[in-house]
Amino acid sequence: QVQLVESGGRSVRSGDSLRLSCAAFGITFNFYTVAWFRQAPGKGREFVGSIDRSGRYTSYADSVKDRFTISGDYDKNTNDLLMNSLKPEDAAVYYCAAGHVGGQMIGGYQFWGQGTQVTVSS
Repeated sequence: QVQLVESGGRSVRSGDSLRLSCAAFGITFNFYTVAWFRQAPGKGREFVGSIDRSGRYTSYADSVKDRFTISGDYDKNTNDLLMNSLKPEDAAVYYCAAGHVGGQMIGGYQFWGQGTQVTVSS
């Protein structure tokens, strides 16, 4: 009955911006670290970024740092990933996740969304 639902994925052009959103049902985001991961075809799942339960601390992969921003709206129980200056290498299925442990490893997250696909054309 716990469900995370991502939305906002679509096909964009290189240099575009895109906002992905994750809505939580059955859990409250402010009790969890919330993270975004992505997986491109033929690649492993890659950590993108996370935000702690207080919303005070964020962490980003080097590949997206200074381009992507994670934010939480605790009143709406949602989490957003704002992606700027998108590059073809950003194309992937993006997943949101929530967990008590957090960190950059998938094992730190108990709950996962179904993913939303982002494609980036040159």
